[in-house]
Amino acid sequence: MKGGFCFLIEPSILMVMVKKRRYKQLTSESDGRYFLKIVLYLVLGSIWLKFHQPLVFGAVSVNGFPIGLCIGMFFASRDRFQVDRKIEYALLVIATILSYFLPTGIVI
Repeated sequence: MKGGFCFLIEPSILMVMVKKRRYKQLTSESDGRYFLKIVLYLVLGSIWLKFHQPLVFGAVSVNGFPIGLCIGMFFASRDRFQVDRKIEYALLVIATILSYFLPTGIVI
């Protein structure tokens, strides 16, 4: 009787394992797509709206506004994977800081 009972349980366990593998394959991301996202976030992080003459607010002068950072943060917040989201945030911040000192952006 024990052998027959185990025979009935084993196929159901096998089906659950197969379902988990399919789910795992569907949630992975290709390398090309991941690389394209990294390049997109580096380009977005380097987009600034720079002013010809700095705007002065009291003792603070503003030379530009990081439009690409705002757009990139919006897209990165929509990512499915938490680890990817953290990497994308870091890339955006690094690209934004580096591009502040480089002659990139739109000058008004």
